[in-house]
Amino acid sequence: MFTKNDSNFYKTPDNEQIFYTKNFSTLDSNKPVLVFNYGLVCSNYHWKFQTEYFDKLGFQILVHDYRGHFQSTGNQDIKKITFSQMSKDISNLCEFLGIKQAIMLGHSMGVNICLQLKKDYPDLVIGMVLISGTFMAVKDIMFDTNAMEFIIPIVHAGLDKYPEIAKKIWSSGGHNPLIRALVHATGFNKEKVSKEFIEIYLNRVGQLGIDILIQLFEEMARQNIMGHIERMKIPALVIGGHKDNVIPNYLQRQLATMLPKSETYFLKDGSHVPQADFPEFINERMHLFFKQHFSPA
Repeated sequence: MFTKNDSNFYKTPDNEQIFYTKNFSTLDSNKPVLVFNYGLVCSNYHWKFQTEYFDKLGFQILVHDYRGHFQSTGNQDIKKITFSQMSKDISNLCEFLGIKQAIMLGHSMGVNICLQLKKDYPDLVIGMVLISGTFMAVKDIMFDTNAMEFIIPIVHAGLDKYPEIAKKIWSSGGHNPLIRALVHATGFNKEKVSKEFIEIYLNRVGQLGIDILIQLFEEMARQNIMGHIERMKIPALVIGGHKDNVIPNYLQRQLATMLPKSETYFLKDGSHVPQADFPEFINERMHLFFKQHFSPA
């Protein structure tokens, strides 16, 4: 991932282990620290092109796994995987590493995490890059419809009645060509994102339990952040793809309108994951944002 990887675990006050990787051994307080936060049942693989690019430019970078995700522990207590707790984990991790100020980057649900971090730990977050996200309950607007309001209870019921079957179907998605094709067509720009990228993504999704998906989906509905957004007076770059089939652009623009110091960047043929569709454009725009508002690396 980085030219120099420094990976380890941070032990939380409630005895969970948060896995992290950074590209610096000694923190330079004169340089910004980029903290990457991925989306719902995603992984740091979604940030592949950004972490590699900014690592080569000399930026200090921190990536991590949320509690209950991948190499972090915590999946035995699903109800504790909340935005508030996840943000607390990230804040504690930053304090542990000596990071007093950071630029938070979030994709999809990672946008919710960035907003929660700014609300709960305002001194830590000095800037935000928010990609393809919204502060609204996704069950009401996902795919520009409220269909998820009816689908999630059905998934709930299936998981309760046939847990082993549901978990097996969920974990095998990366091996199913129909599921791979559907995800490729609805969530990405098929002309720009390779089939290999989709397969790796789905295989990593399969490592996470479907119960984590449901917990975090409901957490997105519970988050009450709208009243705090107008008080987030820090530089924020809102990015989206014009062909985002998951979170419609008008919701991303609404978020940008509410943030006092926001800029927007929308890509004509970008999907819900524009940082994978057009990494060169996204990287250049983010780099410009950093140079304009923060000390360059």
